[in-house]
Amino acid sequence: MSTPHILLVEDDASLATWIADYLTNQGYDITLATNGIDAVTLIRDDQPDLVLLDVNLPGKDGFDVCREVRVFYHRPILIMTARLEETDEVLGLEMGADDYITKPVRPRALLARIKGLLKRELHNPVPDVASDQKLRLGALVIDATARTTTLHDEPVRISSNEFDVLWYLASHAGTIVTREQLLKDVRGLEYDGFDRSMDVLVSRIRKKLGSAEHPDRIKTVWGKGYLLVTDAWS
Repeated sequence: MSTPHILLVEDDASLATWIADYLTNQGYDITLATNGIDAVTLIRDDQPDLVLLDVNLPGKDGFDVCREVRVFYHRPILIMTARLEETDEVLGLEMGADDYITKPVRPRALLARIKGLLKRELHNPVPDVASDQKLRLGALVIDATARTTTLHDEPVRISSNEFDVLWYLASHAGTIVTREQLLKDVRGLEYDGFDRSMDVLVSRIRKKLGSAEHPDRIKTVWGKGYLLVTDAWS
């Protein structure tokens, strides 16, 4: 098995050196970019297995990089953002990042995020279901084999992350699913009390499935989690 190649995009020299040394010692092949412009070129030309992307970069910030490369790069992007700048987490996910980690970066947390994203990319998992199965809820059809979603016979364009979350919610339709369950079962991560990635993904899924006209399809149950309603898809 080849060594996973990670492109680290970070302009802070001391932090970049620390992260690169740590990940190299963990068995990863690291390439470093120190600005957003070079990052776009390296992502396009090298197609690394994962991009570890800082938000605050010279040339182009991390959001611009993420949005631009998503046209031709479909592997995991993990953004790094300051804890105090909470909106960065949401914006990064909206721009196409797969996950985020907050600074100051904790080594074990970083490694867990990277392993989780690479494992999901390798196996392209569909939680708790045989790969040849379809789910049908009224006019909503989710095909695990083709990883496609249709509503009223019209295709719905959703990302791989969104598909995994939608499949999990649909396969547990009529049951409240907690953030902890989603993170653990879909992404292989433990909930730390701060992670908002599932909130963002569910919000994006709602919009793509017509939440404005049908807000009752995927409900947020305050203090508990999410509920995909079984009879709201006619």
